[in-house]
Amino acid sequence: MFVRKKKNPSGKISVQVIDKSSGKYRVIHTAGNSADKEEINNLVKTAKSWITDRESTLELDFSNEKEQMELMLNSITELKRVGYDLLLGRIFDEIGFNQIKDDLFKDLVIARIAFPKSKLKTKDYLYRFKQVHYDEDQIYRYLDKLHDKQKELAQQISFEHTKKILNQDISVVFYDVTTLYFEIDQEDELRKTGFSKEGKHQNPQIVLGLLVSKHGYPLAYEIFEGNKFEGHTMLPVVDAFKMKYNLDKLIIIADSGLLSRSNIDNLQDKGYEFILGARIKNETQDVKDKILALDLNHGDSAVINKGALKLIITYSEDRAKKDRYNREKGLRRLEKQIRRGKLTKSNINNRSYNKFLKLEGEITVAIDTEKLRQDARWDGLKGYLSNTKLPKEQIIENYQHLWKIEYAFRIAKTDLKIRPIYHRLQKRIEAHICISFVAYKVFKELERQLKAKKATISANKAIEIAENIHEITFELPSGSKISKLLLLMQEQKYFASLIKI
Repeated sequence: MFVRKKKNPSGKISVQVIDKSSGKYRVIHTAGNSADKEEINNLVKTAKSWITDRESTLELDFSNEKEQMELMLNSITELKRVGYDLLLGRIFDEIGFNQIKDDLFKDLVIARIAFPKSKLKTKDYLYRFKQVHYDEDQIYRYLDKLHDKQKELAQQISFEHTKKILNQDISVVFYDVTTLYFEIDQEDELRKTGFSKEGKHQNPQIVLGLLVSKHGYPLAYEIFEGNKFEGHTMLPVVDAFKMKYNLDKLIIIADSGLLSRSNIDNLQDKGYEFILGARIKNETQDVKDKILALDLNHGDSAVINKGALKLIITYSEDRAKKDRYNREKGLRRLEKQIRRGKLTKSNINNRSYNKFLKLEGEITVAIDTEKLRQDARWDGLKGYLSNTKLPKEQIIENYQHLWKIEYAFRIAKTDLKIRPIYHRLQKRIEAHICISFVAYKVFKELERQLKAKKATISANKAIEIAENIHEITFELPSGSKISKLLLLMQEQKYFASLIKI
């Protein structure tokens, strides 16, 4: 395109923009006409500015002649998927993970959210959609580097960002564990068979301990041997976290699976405050009698003192309905097995609802109605054990945030597909966990930002929309190249307005 001044029969000069890309001269814009020399010069400047704007914001107009369409299509030099980088890459940088100066780290983290597959499939994905090539050895060498030099920095960056968005309040932390299995048969020093929360008892596994803040932002993690008792994992993680960040006070919240006499004693000896889910049916007979003597209505709570500890008991009608439903469901299953003669002494154990069975004579199996009646007295009751000075209402409220760590594990296992793990070396297993930890932090920050903007889409929906946002690059007749974001659907335009692109 160029500017042409054409003299009219009236004596005035028309200032036009001419296009010759199709081989023919064609007027595509007229800036105006005038007989005044200074005004003509201004019109020329206006026309040149129009050309600059036109080239920088190239409008795709396929309504013209067939040859123009073909010309435009032939001028495309690149088409690449950019939505993930615009969305997840931006958040990755805002959190501060770009302090880790390795492009591969960022690519692996974003791919863990966008395309959670094995490292080899991730390599193919990055080449296909980002035109970035990493060979297999390069990825594995980087995993070793991540474990040796960058893992601690990644956790520190996450901690500092979480502290910032929570206004420096990291006084309450939540701890839980899960298990991650491996598709192998042989055990080693780390990967061992043990109690699997995923029902993969035959697979070697590791135990993952995760510490999160209020609202579920990840703070720290550690991995343990697959046969380690989960109750023995909490203090090492909490102690290391407190020491690393020089924290004066922590209130630790965990579920009843981590409740043990040794854990309670150790927490008290080290000056920690805690709120733990209580196993109220395992209390002493004196305490159980006090619990069952409480006359609680829906939403009520009461405190039973146990020396330096207090046991808070709550009652919920919704929980009572669930308890009754589960017991009746289990009872129907037992009765069905008894009728079919499939439940005998040889396969009776004390798990699940088999506790309601009793043996009569040599081989007769029957339902123990007295045990059923006694069990029903506990419907709707839940306990919390604490040594804090917080009022019971705050203790209950804080404990109720524990579901967010369960949500974190669910996201890690389903959306991020943290398992099964295919690595063999321990440092690469730990590097894989680190990448998943950072990916979850990015995911949580995306959730937080969408909520702050009162967005009408979820984090998963935003990621889904980002998948189909592409950038197209054209080569202009002048030889220069320009790129344009393709926002064709209304949801893509809404997405663009959310992240201000």
